[in-house]
Amino acid sequence: MTRASSRVLLAALLLAAGAASAHDADILYSQVRRTPTGSPNGESRDAPGARPAGEPGGSEVRQVLTLTAGTLGLLLPADADGDGTVSQTDLDARRAALEVGVWDALPLTAGGRPCTRTSHSALLRQTYVELTATFTCPPGPLRQTYTVLSVLPVGYRVILGSSLDGEVPGSVFADAAQPSVDIPGLAEGGKGSASVRGILGWVEEGVRHIFDGWDHLAFLLAVLLVGGGWRRVLLLVSSFTVAHSLTLGAVVLGWVGLDGDRARWVEAAIAASIIYVAVENLVLREHRHRALVTFLFGLVHGFGFASVLKNYGLGDSVAPALLGFNVGVEVGQAAVVAVLLPVLRMVQRRPALHLKTVRAVSVCILAAGGYWMIERALG
Repeated sequence: MTRASSRVLLAALLLAAGAASAHDADILYSQVRRTPTGSPNGESRDAPGARPAGEPGGSEVRQVLTLTAGTLGLLLPADADGDGTVSQTDLDARRAALEVGVWDALPLTAGGRPCTRTSHSALLRQTYVELTATFTCPPGPLRQTYTVLSVLPVGYRVILGSSLDGEVPGSVFADAAQPSVDIPGLAEGGKGSASVRGILGWVEEGVRHIFDGWDHLAFLLAVLLVGGGWRRVLLLVSSFTVAHSLTLGAVVLGWVGLDGDRARWVEAAIAASIIYVAVENLVLREHRHRALVTFLFGLVHGFGFASVLKNYGLGDSVAPALLGFNVGVEVGQAAVVAVLLPVLRMVQRRPALHLKTVRAVSVCILAAGGYWMIERALG
């Protein structure tokens, strides 16, 4: 590898570093419950003065929308006191702005006729913001248009997950290209098809996260540079897979806590893992312990994957999200290995070229890891 190509690769990695400063959640997660007006389970729990549906067959609809504080900041100035963080006091002060900036941009209809919003509230959770609204709706199937997607960056999606009372299995996805979706029930589509749609959607999220996660790709490339043959690479990739699956599941299932501060240090630790492996590539001639190193750092990367899912506030969709997302991560990882390994094997047949390639690419990865470490450690 020439000096010119090394500089190009270094510039590319540093440019990517700017886009990989954190594992931000680009999802809005929605849950819906519909109950007939006047039924024992449909009595309003909202503020006095809420308007009834006003016609036979009407219903009350309660929607819970979860998103990160960063995403909310893209929709409206959520930090009311300007201290750099969003607090419950800020959310209370921005009540009117939330109504206009969020709920007015999520029109809900039933049978082609508009529903009436009767109340809304906002609650700050540990890693996300929970927005709740109650509607009265006429009879008919529910449909919602997520016009908020038009003001969010490209790539944002809305996931309509399991309903609060279990009536809607699986998940339905909406994006800027298709912002209007029917809110399904058991009568529309059935349990099996909805579950399949949900899992496939989460598989896609896992694949996207790998290809958007430049830090994970940098770590994987650093490991593959001195990975050796197919069997050894399979061992390395398997150890990484098992490790990150363990910590991803532990956090998402609630067995291990991961708040905002811990998530920030996890991101810094991921950068440290990249630096360590790159330095090993430069100073060691043999890497007999690389499978153990990959396993240990895989545990750290699993916490990074988990921080994404935790930011979504998944509610009842934890199981399909965990399964689908993890499968997607593995599919994306396998695709990267399938592309890179044949190229690296050809380079390995020329020892002098292989040595230069390992040194040049490892230096670039080291520089990118150092950039991420400083940025994340400083917050």
